[in-house]
Amino acid sequence: MPAERSREAFLGVGRSLTGKRWQARLADDRAALALALAQRLSLPEVVARVLAGRGVGPEDAPAFLEPRLREQLPDPGHLKDMEGAASRLARALAAGETIAVFGDYDVDGATSAALLQRFFCGVGGKVRLYIPDRIKEGYGPNAPALLRLKAEGAAVVVTVDCGITAHAPLAAAREAGLDVIVVDHHVAEPKLPPALAIVNPNRLDETSPHRQLAAVGVAFLLAVAVNRRLRQDGWYAVRPEPDLLALLDLVALGTVCDVVPLTGLNRAFVAQGLKVIGERRKAGLAALADVARLNGPCGTYHLGYLLGPRVNAGGRVGEADLGVRLLTTDDPAEAREIAARLDALNRERQAIEAEVLMAATAQIETRGDTGALVFATGEGWHPGVIGIVASRLRERFERPACVVAVGGGIGKGSGRSALGVDLGAAVIAARQEGLLINGGGHKNAAGFTVETGQIDALREFLAARIAGALENSDKTPHLDIDGSLSLAAATPDLVAVLEQVGPFGVGNPEPRFVFPSVRVARADIVGEKHVRCFLADQRGGRLAAIAFRSVETPLGAALLDRTGAALHLAGRVRADEWRGERRVQLQIEDAAPAQGD
Repeated sequence: MPAERSREAFLGVGRSLTGKRWQARLADDRAALALALAQRLSLPEVVARVLAGRGVGPEDAPAFLEPRLREQLPDPGHLKDMEGAASRLARALAAGETIAVFGDYDVDGATSAALLQRFFCGVGGKVRLYIPDRIKEGYGPNAPALLRLKAEGAAVVVTVDCGITAHAPLAAAREAGLDVIVVDHHVAEPKLPPALAIVNPNRLDETSPHRQLAAVGVAFLLAVAVNRRLRQDGWYAVRPEPDLLALLDLVALGTVCDVVPLTGLNRAFVAQGLKVIGERRKAGLAALADVARLNGPCGTYHLGYLLGPRVNAGGRVGEADLGVRLLTTDDPAEAREIAARLDALNRERQAIEAEVLMAATAQIETRGDTGALVFATGEGWHPGVIGIVASRLRERFERPACVVAVGGGIGKGSGRSALGVDLGAAVIAARQEGLLINGGGHKNAAGFTVETGQIDALREFLAARIAGALENSDKTPHLDIDGSLSLAAATPDLVAVLEQVGPFGVGNPEPRFVFPSVRVARADIVGEKHVRCFLADQRGGRLAAIAFRSVETPLGAALLDRTGAALHLAGRVRADEWRGERRVQLQIEDAAPAQGD
Protein backbone atom coordinates (compact mmCIF):
# COMPACT_ATOMS: atom_id res chain seq x y z
CA MET A 1 0.00 0.00 0.00
CA PRO A 2 1.39 3.45 -0.88
CA ALA A 3 2.70 5.38 2.10
CA GLU A 4 0.13 8.14 1.85
CA ARG A 5 -2.74 5.67 1.95
CA SER A 6 -1.30 4.16 5.15
CA ARG A 7 -1.82 7.42 7.07
CA GLU A 8 -4.97 7.84 9.07
CA ALA A 9 -7.57 10.05 7.45
CA PHE A 10 -7.51 13.55 8.92
CA LEU A 11 -10.51 13.91 11.28
CA GLY A 12 -11.62 10.55 9.92
CA VAL A 13 -12.59 12.00 6.53
CA GLY A 14 -12.05 9.15 4.11
CA ARG A 15 -14.32 10.63 1.47
CA SER A 16 -15.28 14.28 1.49
CA LEU A 17 -18.07 16.03 -0.38
CA THR A 18 -15.71 16.43 -3.35
CA GLY A 19 -14.73 12.76 -3.16
CA LYS A 20 -11.32 13.21 -1.57
CA ARG A 21 -9.53 11.61 1.32
CA TRP A 22 -8.09 14.11 3.79
CA GLN A 23 -4.61 13.44 5.07
CA ALA A 24 -2.14 15.33 7.21
CA ARG A 25 0.69 16.83 5.21
CA LEU A 26 2.91 16.58 8.30
CA ALA A 27 3.29 12.83 8.83
CA ASP A 28 4.16 11.51 12.27
CA ASP A 29 7.77 10.92 11.27
CA ARG A 30 8.18 14.67 10.60
CA ALA A 31 6.75 15.90 13.90
CA ALA A 32 10.25 16.00 15.42
CA LEU A 33 11.42 18.06 12.44
CA ALA A 34 8.76 20.67 13.16
CA LEU A 35 9.84 20.87 16.79
CA ALA A 36 13.51 21.27 15.77
CA LEU A 37 12.61 24.08 13.37
CA ALA A 38 10.61 25.94 15.99
CA GLN A 39 13.33 25.65 18.61
CA ARG A 40 16.45 26.33 16.54
CA LEU A 41 15.07 29.20 14.47
CA SER A 42 12.59 30.64 16.99
CA LEU A 43 9.74 30.18 14.53
CA PRO A 44 6.04 30.23 15.36
CA GLU A 45 4.77 26.68 15.74
CA VAL A 46 2.40 26.97 12.78
CA VAL A 47 5.24 28.09 10.48
CA ALA A 48 7.46 25.26 11.70
CA ARG A 49 4.72 22.72 11.02
CA VAL A 50 4.11 24.08 7.52
CA LEU A 51 7.83 23.98 6.70
CA ALA A 52 8.25 20.47 8.08
CA GLY A 53 5.25 19.32 6.08
CA ARG A 54 7.14 20.37 2.97
CA GLY A 55 10.32 18.59 4.01
CA VAL A 56 12.26 21.77 4.81
CA GLY A 57 14.88 21.10 7.50
CA PRO A 58 16.68 23.48 9.90
CA GLU A 59 19.69 23.81 7.55
CA ASP A 60 17.54 24.76 4.55
CA ALA A 61 14.94 26.87 6.34
CA PRO A 62 16.81 30.23 6.41
CA ALA A 63 17.33 30.22 2.64
CA PHE A 64 13.76 29.00 2.12
CA LEU A 65 12.28 31.77 4.26
CA GLU A 66 14.45 34.47 2.65
CA PRO A 67 15.19 33.37 -0.94
CA ARG A 68 18.00 35.53 -2.32
CA LEU A 69 18.68 35.69 -6.03
CA ARG A 70 22.40 36.32 -5.60
CA GLU A 71 22.67 32.98 -3.80
CA GLN A 72 20.44 31.04 -6.20
CA LEU A 73 21.34 32.53 -9.59
CA PRO A 74 23.61 30.14 -11.54
CA ASP A 75 26.22 31.03 -14.12
CA PRO A 76 24.10 31.14 -17.31
CA GLY A 77 27.02 29.60 -19.19
CA HIS A 78 26.34 26.23 -17.56
CA LEU A 79 23.46 25.76 -20.03
CA LYS A 80 24.40 24.22 -23.35
CA ASP A 81 24.61 26.66 -26.27
CA MET A 82 24.23 29.66 -23.94
CA GLU A 83 27.68 31.09 -24.67
CA GLY A 84 27.16 30.71 -28.41
CA ALA A 85 23.78 32.41 -28.21
CA ALA A 86 25.17 35.27 -26.10
CA SER A 87 28.12 35.75 -28.45
CA ARG A 88 25.91 35.93 -31.56
CA LEU A 89 23.50 38.39 -29.96
CA ALA A 90 26.34 40.60 -28.70
CA ARG A 91 27.74 40.72 -32.24
CA ALA A 92 24.30 41.61 -33.60
CA LEU A 93 23.98 44.45 -31.14
CA ALA A 94 27.46 45.75 -31.93
CA ALA A 95 26.82 45.62 -35.68
CA GLY A 96 23.41 47.30 -35.43
CA GLU A 97 21.64 44.23 -36.81
CA THR A 98 17.91 43.77 -36.22
CA ILE A 99 17.04 41.07 -33.69
CA ALA A 100 13.55 39.60 -33.99
CA VAL A 101 11.96 38.04 -30.92
CA PHE A 102 9.42 35.38 -31.91
CA GLY A 103 7.13 34.73 -28.96
CA ASP A 104 4.08 32.77 -27.92
CA TYR A 105 0.64 34.11 -27.08
CA ASP A 106 0.43 32.81 -23.50
CA VAL A 107 1.75 34.61 -20.40
CA ASP A 108 5.08 32.78 -20.32
CA GLY A 109 5.65 33.60 -23.98
CA ALA A 110 4.51 37.21 -23.64
CA THR A 111 6.68 37.89 -20.59
CA SER A 112 9.67 36.19 -22.24
CA ALA A 113 9.28 38.30 -25.38
CA ALA A 114 8.73 41.50 -23.39
CA LEU A 115 11.78 40.81 -21.22
CA LEU A 116 14.11 40.37 -24.18
CA GLN A 117 12.60 43.33 -26.04
CA ARG A 118 13.16 45.57 -23.02
CA PHE A 119 16.69 44.27 -22.52
CA PHE A 120 17.77 44.61 -26.16
CA CYS A 121 16.24 48.10 -26.45
CA GLY A 122 17.79 49.04 -23.12
CA VAL A 123 21.29 48.31 -24.42
CA GLY A 124 20.73 50.20 -27.66
CA GLY A 125 19.66 47.37 -29.94
CA LYS A 126 17.20 47.19 -32.84
CA VAL A 127 14.35 44.85 -31.96
CA ARG A 128 11.33 43.48 -33.82
CA LEU A 129 8.64 41.60 -31.91
CA TYR A 130 6.52 38.92 -33.54
CA ILE A 131 3.65 37.03 -31.90
CA PRO A 132 1.87 34.50 -34.16
CA ASP A 133 -1.91 34.51 -34.49
CA ARG A 134 -3.35 31.52 -32.61
CA ILE A 135 -6.03 30.82 -35.22
CA LYS A 136 -4.20 31.59 -38.48
CA GLU A 137 -0.67 30.45 -37.63
CA GLY A 138 -0.96 28.17 -34.63
CA TYR A 139 1.70 27.62 -32.01
CA GLY A 140 5.40 28.18 -32.54
CA PRO A 141 7.62 29.25 -35.42
CA ASN A 142 6.30 28.81 -38.95
CA ALA A 143 8.34 29.11 -42.13
CA PRO A 144 6.35 31.98 -43.77
CA ALA A 145 6.73 34.16 -40.67
CA LEU A 146 10.44 33.44 -40.29
CA LEU A 147 11.13 34.16 -43.96
CA ARG A 148 9.09 37.37 -43.74
CA LEU A 149 11.18 38.50 -40.79
CA LYS A 150 14.29 37.77 -42.84
CA ALA A 151 12.93 39.79 -45.77
CA GLU A 152 12.16 42.70 -43.44
CA GLY A 153 15.78 42.84 -42.33
CA ALA A 154 16.07 40.60 -39.28
CA ALA A 155 19.51 39.00 -39.01
CA VAL A 156 18.78 36.93 -35.90
CA VAL A 157 15.54 35.48 -34.58
CA VAL A 158 15.18 34.43 -30.95
CA THR A 159 12.22 32.13 -30.34
CA VAL A 160 10.92 32.21 -26.77
CA ASP A 161 8.70 29.58 -25.14
CA CYS A 162 8.58 27.74 -28.46
CA GLY A 163 10.76 26.27 -31.19
CA ILE A 164 12.09 23.07 -29.65
CA THR A 165 10.01 20.88 -32.01
CA ALA A 166 9.94 23.24 -35.03
CA HIS A 167 12.20 21.15 -37.28
CA ALA A 168 10.81 22.11 -40.70
CA PRO A 169 10.40 25.89 -40.09
CA LEU A 170 13.90 26.19 -38.66
CA ALA A 171 15.32 24.21 -41.56
CA ALA A 172 13.69 26.69 -43.94
CA ALA A 173 15.15 29.58 -41.95
CA ARG A 174 18.64 28.09 -42.03
CA GLU A 175 18.42 27.56 -45.78
CA ALA A 176 17.47 31.23 -46.16
CA GLY A 177 20.54 32.29 -44.15
CA LEU A 178 18.63 33.36 -41.04
CA ASP A 179 20.26 32.67 -37.66
CA VAL A 180 17.75 31.28 -35.16
CA ILE A 181 18.31 30.95 -31.42
CA VAL A 182 15.77 28.79 -29.60
CA VAL A 183 15.01 29.73 -25.98
CA ASP A 184 12.54 27.18 -24.67
CA HIS A 185 11.74 24.94 -21.72
CA HIS A 186 9.41 22.36 -23.23
CA VAL A 187 10.43 18.72 -23.40
CA ALA A 188 12.88 18.08 -26.24
CA GLU A 189 13.35 15.03 -28.44
CA PRO A 190 16.68 13.30 -29.07
CA LYS A 191 16.96 15.03 -32.44
CA LEU A 192 17.10 18.80 -32.05
CA PRO A 193 15.90 21.23 -34.74
CA PRO A 194 18.53 22.93 -36.94
CA ALA A 195 19.20 26.18 -35.08
CA LEU A 196 22.28 28.27 -34.41
CA ALA A 197 21.81 27.68 -30.67
CA ILE A 198 19.24 25.86 -28.55
CA VAL A 199 19.08 27.01 -24.93
CA ASN A 200 16.69 24.72 -23.10
CA PRO A 201 17.22 23.13 -19.66
CA ASN A 202 15.05 20.22 -20.85
CA ARG A 203 17.30 19.16 -23.71
CA LEU A 204 17.94 15.46 -23.27
CA ASP A 205 21.72 16.07 -23.32
CA GLU A 206 21.47 18.87 -20.74
CA THR A 207 22.98 18.42 -17.26
CA SER A 208 21.56 21.59 -15.72
CA PRO A 209 19.77 21.14 -12.37
CA HIS A 210 17.37 23.91 -13.37
CA ARG A 211 14.97 21.85 -15.47
CA GLN A 212 11.90 23.39 -13.87
CA LEU A 213 12.45 26.92 -15.15
CA ALA A 214 9.69 28.61 -17.10
CA ALA A 215 10.71 30.02 -20.48
CA VAL A 216 10.86 33.51 -18.98
CA GLY A 217 13.44 32.28 -16.47
CA VAL A 218 15.57 30.92 -19.32
CA ALA A 219 15.15 34.25 -21.16
CA PHE A 220 16.38 36.11 -18.07
CA LEU A 221 19.48 33.92 -17.93
CA LEU A 222 20.08 34.71 -21.62
CA ALA A 223 19.86 38.44 -20.84
CA VAL A 224 22.39 37.96 -18.01
CA ALA A 225 24.74 36.10 -20.38
CA VAL A 226 24.46 38.70 -23.15
CA ASN A 227 24.92 41.51 -20.63
CA ARG A 228 28.12 39.88 -19.36
CA ARG A 229 29.44 39.50 -22.89
CA LEU A 230 28.68 43.15 -23.68
CA ARG A 231 30.46 44.23 -20.50
CA GLN A 232 33.50 42.18 -21.48
CA ASP A 233 33.46 43.76 -24.94
CA GLY A 234 33.49 47.28 -23.47
CA TRP A 235 29.96 48.06 -24.63
CA TYR A 236 29.18 50.00 -21.47
CA ALA A 237 32.20 52.27 -21.65
CA VAL A 238 30.04 54.92 -23.32
CA ARG A 239 26.52 53.95 -22.22
CA PRO A 240 24.83 52.94 -18.94
CA GLU A 241 24.44 49.29 -18.03
CA PRO A 242 20.80 48.17 -17.73
CA ASP A 243 19.20 47.23 -14.43
CA LEU A 244 18.41 43.56 -14.98
CA LEU A 245 16.69 43.27 -11.62
CA ALA A 246 14.00 45.61 -12.94
CA LEU A 247 12.95 42.77 -15.29
CA LEU A 248 12.11 40.40 -12.44
CA ASP A 249 8.46 41.49 -12.33
CA LEU A 250 8.08 39.92 -15.78
CA VAL A 251 9.94 36.81 -14.63
CA ALA A 252 7.64 36.45 -11.63
CA LEU A 253 4.47 36.83 -13.70
CA GLY A 254 5.52 34.30 -16.34
CA THR A 255 6.86 31.81 -13.80
CA VAL A 256 3.69 31.78 -11.70
CA CYS A 257 1.33 31.65 -14.68
CA ASP A 258 3.18 28.75 -16.30
CA VAL A 259 2.59 26.75 -13.10
CA VAL A 260 6.18 25.58 -12.66
CA PRO A 261 7.41 24.57 -9.18
CA LEU A 262 8.19 27.51 -6.91
CA THR A 263 11.31 25.97 -5.48
CA GLY A 264 14.99 26.85 -5.76
CA LEU A 265 15.73 29.44 -8.43
CA ASN A 266 12.07 29.86 -9.39
CA ARG A 267 11.27 30.69 -5.78
CA ALA A 268 13.94 33.38 -5.70
CA PHE A 269 12.76 34.80 -9.05
CA VAL A 270 9.18 35.14 -7.80
CA ALA A 271 10.06 36.44 -4.33
CA GLN A 272 12.20 39.24 -5.77
CA GLY A 273 9.86 39.85 -8.70
CA LEU A 274 6.91 40.46 -6.38
CA LYS A 275 8.92 43.25 -4.75
CA VAL A 276 9.47 44.88 -8.16
CA ILE A 277 5.76 44.56 -8.99
CA GLY A 278 4.97 46.33 -5.72
CA GLU A 279 6.99 49.32 -6.95
CA ARG A 280 4.69 49.60 -10.02
CA ARG A 281 7.66 50.29 -12.30
CA LYS A 282 5.98 49.17 -15.52
CA ALA A 283 3.03 51.10 -16.84
CA GLY A 284 1.40 47.99 -18.26
CA LEU A 285 1.45 45.98 -15.05
CA ALA A 286 0.24 48.97 -13.05
CA ALA A 287 -2.67 49.52 -15.44
CA LEU A 288 -3.51 45.81 -15.38
CA ALA A 289 -3.58 45.80 -11.58
CA ASP A 290 -5.95 48.76 -11.68
CA VAL A 291 -8.46 47.19 -14.09
CA ALA A 292 -8.29 43.94 -12.09
CA ARG A 293 -9.12 45.97 -8.96
CA LEU A 294 -6.12 44.60 -7.14
CA ASN A 295 -6.20 46.08 -3.65
CA GLY A 296 -3.17 45.80 -1.44
CA PRO A 297 0.09 43.91 -2.04
CA CYS A 298 0.38 41.62 -5.05
CA GLY A 299 0.98 37.92 -4.38
CA THR A 300 1.16 34.76 -6.44
CA TYR A 301 -2.62 34.35 -6.26
CA HIS A 302 -3.10 37.75 -7.90
CA LEU A 303 -0.54 36.95 -10.61
CA GLY A 304 -2.14 33.61 -11.41
CA TYR A 305 -5.82 34.52 -11.15
CA LEU A 306 -6.12 38.27 -11.77
CA LEU A 307 -3.25 39.52 -13.94
CA GLY A 308 -2.29 36.39 -15.87
CA PRO A 309 -5.73 35.62 -17.35
CA ARG A 310 -6.02 39.17 -18.66
CA VAL A 311 -2.59 39.04 -20.32
CA ASN A 312 -3.68 35.72 -21.84
CA ALA A 313 -7.01 37.04 -23.10
CA GLY A 314 -5.59 38.78 -26.16
CA GLY A 315 -3.96 35.63 -27.46
CA ARG A 316 -6.99 33.50 -26.66
CA VAL A 317 -9.89 35.47 -28.14
CA GLY A 318 -8.48 38.77 -29.40
CA GLU A 319 -5.29 40.18 -30.87
CA ALA A 320 -2.34 37.89 -30.20
CA ASP A 321 0.16 40.66 -29.47
CA LEU A 322 -1.94 42.70 -27.02
CA GLY A 323 -0.33 41.09 -23.99
CA VAL A 324 3.24 41.75 -25.08
CA ARG A 325 2.32 45.29 -26.17
CA LEU A 326 0.99 45.96 -22.69
CA LEU A 327 4.17 44.61 -21.08
CA THR A 328 6.49 46.66 -23.29
CA THR A 329 4.82 50.07 -23.31
CA ASP A 330 6.05 52.88 -21.08
CA ASP A 331 3.15 55.17 -21.97
CA PRO A 332 0.60 55.20 -19.11
CA ALA A 333 -2.25 56.28 -21.42
CA GLU A 334 -1.54 53.49 -23.90
CA ALA A 335 -1.18 51.03 -21.03
CA ARG A 336 -4.59 51.98 -19.64
CA GLU A 337 -6.18 51.60 -23.07
CA ILE A 338 -4.66 48.14 -23.69
CA ALA A 339 -5.44 46.98 -20.15
CA ALA A 340 -9.09 47.96 -20.60
CA ARG A 341 -9.26 46.03 -23.89
CA LEU A 342 -7.69 42.98 -22.27
CA ASP A 343 -10.14 43.20 -19.37
CA ALA A 344 -13.07 43.23 -21.82
CA LEU A 345 -11.57 40.35 -23.80
CA ASN A 346 -11.14 38.40 -20.58
CA ARG A 347 -14.87 38.70 -19.88
CA GLU A 348 -15.56 37.52 -23.43
CA ARG A 349 -13.16 34.63 -22.89
CA GLN A 350 -14.99 33.64 -19.71
CA ALA A 351 -18.32 33.45 -21.56
CA ILE A 352 -16.86 31.34 -24.38
CA GLU A 353 -15.08 29.13 -21.88
CA ALA A 354 -18.31 28.49 -19.97
CA GLU A 355 -20.09 27.34 -23.14
CA VAL A 356 -17.28 24.98 -24.17
CA LEU A 357 -16.90 23.63 -20.64
CA MET A 358 -20.60 22.84 -20.42
CA ALA A 359 -20.53 21.00 -23.75
CA ALA A 360 -17.32 19.11 -22.90
CA THR A 361 -18.59 18.06 -19.48
CA ALA A 362 -21.88 16.83 -20.93
CA GLN A 363 -19.99 14.86 -23.59
CA ILE A 364 -17.78 13.15 -21.01
CA GLU A 365 -20.65 12.35 -18.65
CA THR A 366 -22.86 11.05 -21.48
CA ARG A 367 -20.06 8.82 -22.73
CA GLY A 368 -19.41 7.65 -19.17
CA ASP A 369 -15.61 7.98 -19.30
CA THR A 370 -14.12 5.94 -16.47
CA GLY A 371 -10.58 5.44 -17.74
CA ALA A 372 -7.33 7.17 -16.92
CA LEU A 373 -7.96 10.09 -19.31
CA VAL A 374 -10.90 12.40 -19.98
CA PHE A 375 -11.02 13.48 -23.61
CA ALA A 376 -13.53 15.82 -25.27
CA THR A 377 -13.81 17.05 -28.85
CA GLY A 378 -16.10 19.61 -30.43
CA GLU A 379 -16.69 21.05 -33.87
CA GLY A 380 -16.38 24.81 -33.82
CA TRP A 381 -15.08 25.09 -30.28
CA HIS A 382 -12.85 28.13 -29.87
CA PRO A 383 -9.23 26.91 -29.72
CA GLY A 384 -8.34 29.86 -27.51
CA VAL A 385 -10.14 28.43 -24.47
CA ILE A 386 -9.44 24.70 -24.75
CA GLY A 387 -6.44 24.87 -22.42
CA ILE A 388 -8.51 26.46 -19.67
CA VAL A 389 -11.35 24.00 -20.26
CA ALA A 390 -8.88 21.10 -20.02
CA SER A 391 -7.73 22.51 -16.69
CA ARG A 392 -11.32 22.70 -15.43
CA LEU A 393 -12.00 19.12 -16.54
CA ARG A 394 -8.86 17.93 -14.78
CA GLU A 395 -10.08 19.57 -11.57
CA ARG A 396 -13.58 18.14 -11.91
CA PHE A 397 -12.68 14.57 -12.82
CA GLU A 398 -9.31 14.35 -11.00
CA ARG A 399 -7.64 12.89 -14.09
CA PRO A 400 -5.50 14.14 -16.97
CA ALA A 401 -7.73 15.89 -19.51
CA CYS A 402 -7.47 16.76 -23.20
CA VAL A 403 -9.79 19.02 -25.18
CA VAL A 404 -9.78 19.23 -28.99
CA ALA A 405 -11.35 22.01 -31.06
CA VAL A 406 -12.19 20.67 -34.53
CA GLY A 407 -12.45 22.70 -37.71
CA GLY A 408 -11.52 22.26 -41.36
CA GLY A 409 -10.50 18.64 -40.93
CA ILE A 410 -7.96 19.53 -38.22
CA GLY A 411 -8.18 19.29 -34.46
CA LYS A 412 -6.24 21.67 -32.22
CA GLY A 413 -5.82 20.12 -28.80
CA SER A 414 -4.66 21.11 -25.36
CA GLY A 415 -4.12 18.94 -22.30
CA ARG A 416 -3.54 19.33 -18.58
CA SER A 417 -2.03 16.66 -16.42
CA ALA A 418 -2.85 15.22 -13.01
CA LEU A 419 -1.66 12.51 -10.64
CA GLY A 420 1.99 12.97 -11.61
CA VAL A 421 1.55 11.96 -15.27
CA ASP A 422 4.08 13.45 -17.72
CA LEU A 423 1.61 14.58 -20.36
CA GLY A 424 4.21 16.33 -22.52
CA ALA A 425 6.15 13.09 -22.92
CA ALA A 426 2.95 11.23 -23.83
CA VAL A 427 2.10 13.78 -26.55
CA ILE A 428 5.63 13.62 -27.97
CA ALA A 429 5.35 9.81 -28.06
CA ALA A 430 2.06 10.15 -29.96
CA ARG A 431 3.73 12.40 -32.50
CA GLN A 432 6.57 9.95 -32.92
CA GLU A 433 3.95 7.27 -33.58
CA GLY A 434 2.63 9.34 -36.47
CA LEU A 435 -0.66 10.21 -34.76
CA LEU A 436 -0.09 13.99 -34.72
CA ILE A 437 0.78 16.72 -37.16
CA ASN A 438 2.75 18.33 -34.36
CA GLY A 439 2.74 18.50 -30.61
CA GLY A 440 4.79 18.89 -27.46
CA GLY A 441 4.75 20.26 -23.96
CA HIS A 442 6.02 19.56 -20.49
CA LYS A 443 4.96 17.43 -17.54
CA ASN A 444 1.90 19.45 -16.56
CA ALA A 445 0.58 20.64 -19.92
CA ALA A 446 0.76 19.90 -23.63
CA GLY A 447 -0.60 21.06 -26.97
CA PHE A 448 -1.04 19.28 -30.28
CA THR A 449 -2.54 19.37 -33.76
CA VAL A 450 -4.20 16.24 -35.12
CA GLU A 451 -6.06 15.24 -38.28
CA THR A 452 -9.70 14.49 -37.44
CA GLY A 453 -9.34 10.96 -38.76
CA GLN A 454 -6.68 10.26 -36.13
CA ILE A 455 -8.54 11.62 -33.09
CA ASP A 456 -9.95 8.27 -31.94
CA ALA A 457 -6.57 6.57 -32.32
CA LEU A 458 -4.93 9.43 -30.43
CA ARG A 459 -7.42 9.12 -27.57
CA GLU A 460 -6.77 5.39 -27.28
CA PHE A 461 -2.99 5.85 -27.43
CA LEU A 462 -2.90 8.54 -24.76
CA ALA A 463 -5.35 6.69 -22.51
CA ALA A 464 -3.28 3.49 -22.69
CA ARG A 465 -0.02 5.33 -22.01
CA ILE A 466 -1.46 7.25 -19.08
CA ALA A 467 -3.08 4.13 -17.64
CA GLY A 468 0.32 2.45 -17.73
CA ALA A 469 1.89 5.37 -15.90
CA LEU A 470 -0.81 5.20 -13.23
CA GLU A 471 -0.79 1.43 -12.82
CA ASN A 472 1.43 1.40 -9.73
CA SER A 473 0.35 4.72 -8.25
CA ASP A 474 -2.35 5.66 -5.78
CA LYS A 475 -5.27 6.94 -7.85
CA THR A 476 -7.39 8.01 -4.88
CA PRO A 477 -7.78 11.80 -4.89
CA HIS A 478 -6.62 13.30 -1.64
CA LEU A 479 -6.40 16.67 0.02
CA ASP A 480 -3.31 17.51 2.07
CA ILE A 481 -4.02 19.29 5.34
CA ASP A 482 -1.53 21.38 7.32
CA GLY A 483 -3.53 21.36 10.55
CA SER A 484 -6.79 22.41 12.18
CA LEU A 485 -7.80 25.86 13.43
CA SER A 486 -10.68 27.48 15.24
CA LEU A 487 -12.44 30.33 13.49
CA ALA A 488 -11.10 32.78 16.07
CA ALA A 489 -7.52 31.78 15.15
CA ALA A 490 -7.97 32.98 11.55
CA THR A 491 -6.65 36.49 12.10
CA PRO A 492 -4.64 38.97 10.02
CA ASP A 493 -1.69 38.18 12.28
CA LEU A 494 -1.92 34.49 11.34
CA VAL A 495 -1.99 35.35 7.65
CA ALA A 496 1.03 37.61 8.08
CA VAL A 497 2.93 34.82 9.86
CA LEU A 498 2.08 32.29 7.15
CA GLU A 499 3.24 34.68 4.43
CA GLN A 500 6.78 34.03 5.68
CA VAL A 501 6.54 30.64 3.96
CA GLY A 502 5.58 32.17 0.59
CA PRO A 503 5.63 32.70 -2.27
CA PHE A 504 3.17 29.86 -2.79
CA GLY A 505 2.58 27.74 -5.84
CA VAL A 506 3.41 24.34 -7.28
CA GLY A 507 6.13 22.73 -5.16
CA ASN A 508 5.28 25.00 -2.22
CA PRO A 509 1.50 24.84 -1.86
CA GLU A 510 -0.33 27.46 0.11
CA PRO A 511 -1.14 26.12 3.60
CA ARG A 512 -4.51 24.46 3.93
CA PHE A 513 -6.33 24.12 7.24
CA VAL A 514 -9.46 22.40 8.48
CA PHE A 515 -12.00 24.25 10.62
CA PRO A 516 -13.81 21.49 12.53
CA SER A 517 -17.50 21.48 13.36
CA VAL A 518 -18.52 24.87 12.08
CA ARG A 519 -21.96 26.00 10.99
CA VAL A 520 -22.98 28.22 8.10
CA ALA A 521 -24.79 31.18 9.65
CA ARG A 522 -25.67 32.71 6.28
CA ALA A 523 -24.97 31.87 2.65
CA ASP A 524 -25.85 33.23 -0.77
CA ILE A 525 -24.81 32.92 -4.39
CA VAL A 526 -22.57 35.62 -5.86
CA GLY A 527 -20.95 36.17 -9.24
CA GLU A 528 -20.50 33.19 -11.51
CA LYS A 529 -21.58 30.19 -9.41
CA HIS A 530 -19.71 31.17 -6.24
CA VAL A 531 -21.10 30.64 -2.74
CA ARG A 532 -20.38 33.35 -0.17
CA CYS A 533 -21.06 32.49 3.44
CA PHE A 534 -20.48 33.49 7.03
CA LEU A 535 -19.35 30.85 9.48
CA ALA A 536 -19.79 30.38 13.21
CA ASP A 537 -18.51 27.82 15.73
CA GLN A 538 -19.30 26.81 19.30
CA ARG A 539 -16.47 28.99 20.67
CA GLY A 540 -18.07 32.15 19.38
CA GLY A 541 -15.77 32.51 16.39
CA ARG A 542 -16.96 34.20 13.21
CA LEU A 543 -15.39 34.19 9.74
CA ALA A 544 -16.32 35.23 6.21
CA ALA A 545 -15.76 32.60 3.52
CA ILE A 546 -16.26 31.88 -0.17
CA ALA A 547 -16.33 28.72 -2.28
CA PHE A 548 -15.58 29.47 -5.92
CA ARG A 549 -17.48 27.68 -8.73
CA SER A 550 -19.31 25.55 -6.17
CA VAL A 551 -22.93 26.16 -7.12
CA GLU A 552 -24.54 22.93 -8.44
CA THR A 553 -21.93 20.80 -6.66
CA PRO A 554 -22.27 18.79 -3.42
CA LEU A 555 -19.99 21.32 -1.71
CA GLY A 556 -22.16 24.25 -2.74
CA ALA A 557 -25.34 22.40 -1.77
CA ALA A 558 -23.98 21.74 1.73
CA LEU A 559 -23.03 25.39 2.21
CA LEU A 560 -26.44 26.59 1.01
CA ASP A 561 -28.33 24.05 3.11
CA ARG A 562 -30.43 25.87 5.71
CA THR A 563 -30.70 23.05 8.25
CA GLY A 564 -27.60 24.25 10.08
CA ALA A 565 -25.78 20.91 10.01
CA ALA A 566 -22.21 21.09 11.32
CA LEU A 567 -19.42 20.73 8.78
CA HIS A 568 -15.68 20.25 8.76
CA LEU A 569 -14.43 22.86 6.25
CA ALA A 570 -11.05 22.72 4.51
CA GLY A 571 -9.49 25.70 2.80
CA ARG A 572 -6.98 28.52 2.75
CA VAL A 573 -7.04 31.66 4.89
CA ARG A 574 -6.25 34.79 2.93
CA ALA A 575 -6.06 38.49 3.55
CA ASP A 576 -9.02 40.44 2.22
CA GLU A 577 -8.30 44.12 1.63
CA TRP A 578 -11.42 46.30 1.76
CA ARG A 579 -11.40 50.09 2.01
CA GLY A 580 -7.97 50.09 3.60
CA GLU A 581 -8.88 47.47 6.19
CA ARG A 582 -7.15 44.10 6.18
CA ARG A 583 -9.50 41.30 7.11
CA VAL A 584 -9.40 37.53 6.68
CA GLN A 585 -11.47 35.34 4.42
CA LEU A 586 -11.53 31.56 4.16
CA GLN A 587 -11.44 30.19 0.63
CA ILE A 588 -13.34 26.93 1.05
CA GLU A 589 -12.07 24.04 -1.04
CA ASP A 590 -13.80 21.05 0.53
CA ALA A 591 -16.15 19.94 3.28
CA ALA A 592 -17.31 16.87 5.13
CA PRO A 593 -20.20 16.26 7.55
CA ALA A 594 -19.12 16.65 11.18
CA GLN A 595 -20.29 13.29 12.48
CA GLY A 596 -21.95 13.40 15.87
CA ASP A 597 -22.48 17.18 15.86
